[in-house]
Amino acid sequence: MKLFVISDNVDTQTGMRLAGTEGVVVHEREEFEKAVQDALGDKEIGVLLITEKLAQEFSETVSELKMSVSLPLVVEIPDRHGTGRAPDSITSYVKEAIGVKI
Repeated sequence: MKLFVISDNVDTQTGMRLAGTEGVVVHEREEFEKAVQDALGDKEIGVLLITEKLAQEFSETVSELKMSVSLPLVVEIPDRHGTGRAPDSITSYVKEAIGVKI
């Protein structure tokens, strides 16, 4: 299985490509949805990486994708500017999900 990245900027896509991960750069909804459909059509792709900015911009599409397909696994990644999440986002996510503060 291979990874594939859908990015909103060339720098992130270039960095991922240097690490051996192919991908595309998109800016418009139509480009994003086409890239997602192409990734779903490639049965070799096991993990679909989407930059956080795109995941936020097209959140309804990403949420639907996460809920409807088991493969590829959809993972949101920070871009070159870093993460848009709060510093304790994982801790608060765990607390919210299972009710335990870690």
